[in-house]
Amino acid sequence: MCGIVGYVGKQNAKAILVEGLHRLEYRGYDSAGVAFVRAGRLSVYKAQGKVAQMEALLPGRIGAQIGIGHTRWATHGAPSDVNAHPHTDTQGRVAVIHNGIIENAVALREELIASGIELVSETDTEILAHMIAAADQGNLMDALRKTLMRIHGAYGLAVISQDHPDQIVVARNGSPVVLGIGEKEMFVASDVAALVRHTQKVVYLDDGEIATLKRDGYEVVRLDASPATKTTATVDIDLEAFDKETYAHFTLKEIHDQPEVIERVLRGRCDHRFATARLDGLNLDPKAVLSIRRVKVLGCGSAYIAGSIGARMIESLARIPCDAESAAEFRYRNPIIERDTLYLAVSQSGETFDTLAAVEEIKRKGGTVLGVVNAVGSSIARACSGGVYLHAGAEVAVVSTKTFSATLIVFALIALLLGRTRDVSHAEGERLLKALHELPDLLRGELKREEEFAALAKRYSHFDHAYFIGRNAGYDLATEGALKLKEISYIHAEAYPASELKHGPLALISPTTPTVAIVPDDGLIAKNTATIEEIRSRQGPVLAITQVDDLDKTAQKDGGPLEILKVP
Repeated sequence: MCGIVGYVGKQNAKAILVEGLHRLEYRGYDSAGVAFVRAGRLSVYKAQGKVAQMEALLPGRIGAQIGIGHTRWATHGAPSDVNAHPHTDTQGRVAVIHNGIIENAVALREELIASGIELVSETDTEILAHMIAAADQGNLMDALRKTLMRIHGAYGLAVISQDHPDQIVVARNGSPVVLGIGEKEMFVASDVAALVRHTQKVVYLDDGEIATLKRDGYEVVRLDASPATKTTATVDIDLEAFDKETYAHFTLKEIHDQPEVIERVLRGRCDHRFATARLDGLNLDPKAVLSIRRVKVLGCGSAYIAGSIGARMIESLARIPCDAESAAEFRYRNPIIERDTLYLAVSQSGETFDTLAAVEEIKRKGGTVLGVVNAVGSSIARACSGGVYLHAGAEVAVVSTKTFSATLIVFALIALLLGRTRDVSHAEGERLLKALHELPDLLRGELKREEEFAALAKRYSHFDHAYFIGRNAGYDLATEGALKLKEISYIHAEAYPASELKHGPLALISPTTPTVAIVPDDGLIAKNTATIEEIRSRQGPVLAITQVDDLDKTAQKDGGPLEILKVP
């Protein structure tokens, strides 16, 4: 995932950009680069590999007080020094960094080549540098605005020019851009992680907005050149969240953060008097809740998976039809928006482009959409008419850990609130609240088994493929497990409903394809056990994660190996 950082002010831009790029490394990338303007000259340094490899190319002293930096995850063009950002025009006057994808890049590229311009990279970003340079008639913001009028696609952009040595021009459409306001200095980034050590005062750009940053302030306009009024927000982030402390990496740290996160999510939201949840941000009074006939949950990636589990909770407790759908698919199928349907948009960052587009589509058609978001003041949070913040804190690791858990807790609270209004008894509400409050200590107990889990992972680390299975909510957890294995280890993994395994995928089971089976104590133990035995009959190794004490008692003796991981 690409990252942007920029600075204009009175400090050493080199130090700020390099630090900011290191802060964005957690997002994953394959190359890095920076560009500076000093003494009227533009200079660019970039390299395939880690930020440290690019940093090694930098002169000891640059002295620039303006610059932009980028970490790239390859989309157009393979990872290479040439394809790394920033990109410049033929004369090296303009430098551009870009997150996103230009959908009409092929046509624009052909047009530039026909005009005699020689393109040196395979990227869609380089075309922007040539177009901006050609459109610059003394106003860099206007040159960018005219260029963007011809662009189709998603972008977060930052541009500097040796002809405008006192300014950075940035733009957003579907890819986050946040401005940081300092004392006689301005910052820009794609993620507040790159800003928080310098300022907590930020301005979030909205889609279709362009901003010019100078050391003494900023100006924002829309694509039609009309001025846009922005409000400054204060980012309330614990700087310790960006320090992995004694942990080997941020993923491990954030796994260990989960008990405290769950306690924070629950704090002030449990109404023990009425055995329900208090979620004032939803703006739903009892009459409004009773008018809901259907609930639709939308998200992408782990947010979608958490939403799928949340949908099961809502349907089970509130007895309202509820389902989850990928926001990326929802926005492309001309969905029917119903007035008595409650739409819930789920996003950790609050900037997920496909989810935001789905929110806007629902609003355009008159629907009611609420957010379940972690990032306060983010685009999705601002676009929704209400919602619930996760309060999980900054999640630095690429994979969702504590925000996934926090999202599940929030959905449990939403389901309880809806259920207590409609169908759930006071006694059942009390039981659910008690169970939620017990979760942090249960998690702390499981985290003490870290060495056991590490040894288990080592035993399975030589496999190149894995399957995850489960039923109902167990299937959703299996899907998240497969996604995590792919994201973290780059091992091929697939998830299937346990009931679907015999309808084709079972043919792929072998001694070299282990299966992780999610087996909760939910009344489907016999069916899950039968599926496990089908896998073992084909000599497939099985790791069963289960709440059941005697799962292995019926296990066949001559099948594939069965390993039991007992959890609370």
